[in-house]
Amino acid sequence: MGRWQPGTADRLAAAALELFAERGFERTTAAEIAAAAGLTERTFFRYFADKKEVLFFGQDAFVESIVADVRAGLSIRSPSSALEAAFIAAAAGFAERGAFVAERQRVVDADESLRERELLKMDRLGRAVAAELTAVLPDGDAEVLAEAGVAAFKVGFTRGHQTPDRLPDTIREAFAALRRVVSDGRTRSLEAP
Repeated sequence: MGRWQPGTADRLAAAALELFAERGFERTTAAEIAAAAGLTERTFFRYFADKKEVLFFGQDAFVESIVADVRAGLSIRSPSSALEAAFIAAAAGFAERGAFVAERQRVVDADESLRERELLKMDRLGRAVAAELTAVLPDGDAEVLAEAGVAAFKVGFTRGHQTPDRLPDTIREAFAALRRVVSDGRTRSLEAP
């Protein structure tokens, strides 16, 4: 088997997820993941710096995809609509990965260090989106909109990850809830005096 065979990272990720779900994140080793994927531990470390990376290996592409979709959307939509459309498109991509998404989230939710890593990913996403939104909004407004968008995405994802095919809908619902809360009379106590 060639060491750079296509699909190796996906095989390792699938094996890792299965072992993490079965044994727990802390009790699973990189060597066990590699063996379950039919590879060597050395091959594992060619693809991943550590076993956490197996669960987060697509995060750079995820952030870049959201930012690119926001950038493209800003030419035809309002900033908030562009942001919402970008997150819905990302959710559609997760829906295609089905059970992997749901199982990955169960593993992340069960381990404090993985939850912290997930929060860092969301922070990075918020900063990257805010930087893109500054092309059309003042810095402070861009940051608020980016963070609100990330929050809506997180709420929608939490509500929908158990049934990944519903993720685009739960993301839409979360953004709709954000618009309702910001625009209706229930927020008067949050308004400036």
